Amino acid sequence: MCAFVSVGEGLRSAWMAHMRRGDFESAWRISDSVLAPRAGYRCDHLPQDEQWLWDGRPLEGKRVMLRCFHGLGDTIQFIRYAKLLAVLARAVTLVAQPELVPLVRTMNSGFNPLFRCRGVAAVGDVEVKLVELPHVFRTTFATIPCEIPYFHVNPKQFAQNALLNVGLVWKSGVWDKRRSVPFELVRRLGAIRGVNWYILQRGDALGEWDGGFGVNSGSDDVLEAARVIAGLDLLISVDSMPAHLDGALGVPTWTLLHSDPDWRWMLGRSESPSYATMRLFRQARAGDWQSVITRVRKALCARIAANNDNRGDDRLTVVNTSAT
Repeated sequence: MCAFVSVGEGLRSAWMAHMRRGDFESAWRISDSVLAPRAGYRCDHLPQDEQWLWDGRPLEGKRVMLRCFHGLGDTIQFIRYAKLLAVLARAVTLVAQPELVPLVRTMNSGFNPLFRCRGVAAVGDVEVKLVELPHVFRTTFATIPCEIPYFHVNPKQFAQNALLNVGLVWKSGVWDKRRSVPFELVRRLGAIRGVNWYILQRGDALGEWDGGFGVNSGSDDVLEAARVIAGLDLLISVDSMPAHLDGALGVPTWTLLHSDPDWRWMLGRSESPSYATMRLFRQARAGDWQSVITRVRKALCARIAANNDNRGDDRLTVVNTSAT
């Protein structure tokens, strides 16, 4: 949320600990202490994600350039704050990743998304990183913007039968391989009846899918991917962009987390304060994805049974529920 430029590891760890506990105000006080020394100092010699833009100045009535320097999932999660900024500021120009612009345009917003994330000259009175807005607004656990959905797309139409339409993503980006689940574990979910599986995995990991279950339904077009996700009954995903997109669309999401996840997922919670329709499945021990998949299997079987009961259809069965 707020950059940790030139701060010691102890201060960084303290910020993380506060955020994970939900004590946001204590974290903002640390962020305030980071802002103070910025005035008058250049930072263009630092890596881009460590450069600062905002120096703590009030944004009321200003023309604000809002930049997205981080991952697609970060932009999807924090873009909700841009609507708050549009009310506060005189004008807001959002410089977003090009692949997200069509999606952002589905928001009922008061800002103008541009097509490039980098190389856009500053305009207006002040620049701010998108991920700094929770600090700008002094967000507390109770005031996280939770209007869901905030993207509005036409859902893709899937098979209208008694089966659940479930999407699946098992591998995240390369920067933190701990977030990915081995496909040999994920494959066990395909033995559960009562599900139409839709494989949303992208990138090289899609080559791990052997076609034994499910249909390849992913897309590199984010707006098309959003339409697919919006048509699902459920998405099961690791900590990656599709989980954020699903949560922002208000579709039920089961997010699989390793034992030491990012601060945004907090600690010991089975739900996310950022996404009302999200359920979190956490590793109890580092690297133990097997127990996570076992819990997901049980939860999915229960969901299928409830679905069958609601439809009054006793023809569907669940198999291999005891496998690990």
